[in-house]
Amino acid sequence: MPIDALRAWLLLFVDAIAAKKIIAPALSPVVGGHPAAIEASYASMHGAIRALARRAVQTGDLRKDLDPVDRLRALVGVSNVAASPDWQRSARRLVDILIAGSRPGT
Repeated sequence: MPIDALRAWLLLFVDAIAAKKIIAPALSPVVGGHPAAIEASYASMHGAIRALARRAVQTGDLRKDLDPVDRLRALVGVSNVAASPDWQRSARRLVDILIAGSRPGT
């Protein structure tokens, strides 16, 4: 089901944020803040979530008036704001909240 695929992808996105938090300090001196690499990464993530959301909209499981990228922004926000070690658990709960709030009629 497309909504399940979207949820699974968002949970993997949370895991990717966690991995990035661990390896970013080590990669920073090597990669630096290379804008082209960052833009390519964002474009890939944005394309993936837009495609997943589009399929869930087509099945009627997701509202069409929401920007799919806002879901990513919310997850990144939780990862950056939460200084506690359990931010990842909070972000995983947020995935379900985002899905529930994105359903038609909400």
